[in-house]
Amino acid sequence: MSDDSPVLNQSITPSGPEVINLAEDPTPPKRPKLVLIISISAMILFIAVIGTVKGYQITQGIAKGKAFKMPPDAVTSLVVKEESLSPVLEAVGSLASPQGVMLSADLPGIVTAIDFKSGTEVTNGQLLVQLDTRQEEAQLRTAKAKLELALQNLNRAQDLGQKHVIAQSAFDEAKSQYDAAVSSVEETQAAIDRKTIRAPFSGAIGIRQINAGQYLKSGDPIVQLESLDPIYVNFALPQQDVGKLSVGQGVKMQADGFPDKVFTGTITAIDSIVDATTRNIEAQATIPNPEHLLRSGMFAGVQVLLPSRKRVVMIPATSIEYAPYGDSVFVIEKMKGPDDVEYLGAREQAVVLGKTRGDQIEVITGLKEGDEIATSGIFKLRQGGAVKVNNSVQPGNNPKPTPQES
Repeated sequence: MSDDSPVLNQSITPSGPEVINLAEDPTPPKRPKLVLIISISAMILFIAVIGTVKGYQITQGIAKGKAFKMPPDAVTSLVVKEESLSPVLEAVGSLASPQGVMLSADLPGIVTAIDFKSGTEVTNGQLLVQLDTRQEEAQLRTAKAKLELALQNLNRAQDLGQKHVIAQSAFDEAKSQYDAAVSSVEETQAAIDRKTIRAPFSGAIGIRQINAGQYLKSGDPIVQLESLDPIYVNFALPQQDVGKLSVGQGVKMQADGFPDKVFTGTITAIDSIVDATTRNIEAQATIPNPEHLLRSGMFAGVQVLLPSRKRVVMIPATSIEYAPYGDSVFVIEKMKGPDDVEYLGAREQAVVLGKTRGDQIEVITGLKEGDEIATSGIFKLRQGGAVKVNNSVQPGNNPKPTPQES
């Protein structure tokens, strides 16, 4: 067989799929690059859509936040009015009787009679207590007998002296014996009187401290006697008020036992000195007490009435917001919001406070007549906040509240 035979010299390849040699093909395939571009584009589009949606939601939330308005706070209100007020000087006083004494035994003795009842009225000179005076009465009878004899001797000596029968010395001796007898009677009578206790003045008697048959030593207490009509009230004021006080000036007084009753009187005495320790001056006023309601030792609130009058603004204490940097109230008035819509709002207003009267406090500066202020619910108010007035229930605003209303 010849070497150049086509059958023998031809290479035989097995049948099958065509094998591509990438190492010999310089051009890479285009399909993987297209897939990557599509994936990145889809991701960017997704992020853009999500960002757009979230941005829209945030924008809508901000717009709703700006458009949100706090609901109005419910408060009660009061229109401020000026009133005429007499200025007063206030003090705390103590009641004292013009005359008051604890009756006591002057001489020792046994109680034989008690002629009064505790807690009753007695008159000047009325017999109250009698001690045993039997010994003194016997001595008095003896002294009176000697006095009678001395008087007879004196009369006889006087007759004989006029006839010049006896010497002058005999008359003088008789006169001396008579005077001694008179003194003896008076001394014995004084001892009896000292064991007879009588009321030194008219007044109210207290609770007796003794019993019949009891032995009293000298100085032992018997009963308290007080003159109650009129009655004194003693009080003190700072020295800055000395120039405002004068005798005859009117006063008002309230005692703790009678909160609904006001007693009136006048200043009857002002002390001549100012206390060097307290820098206060003492004053005394006289109060009529015909019903004997007031008793010595009671505490009382005293108001000295000054002649001048002034216009003041009084507001409820519940309307004051107290703070270390200053007190304030909330004035209710028409306001405009950012959208120029008018609403009823609260404006905080600084005030200077004065004196207190019951549930009310005086406002010296910061308010004027006609201002409407919030009287309750102020703890939840803020500057410019909307309010809703509901005056169906009002807080206390009584210048003279009773303890039950406090």
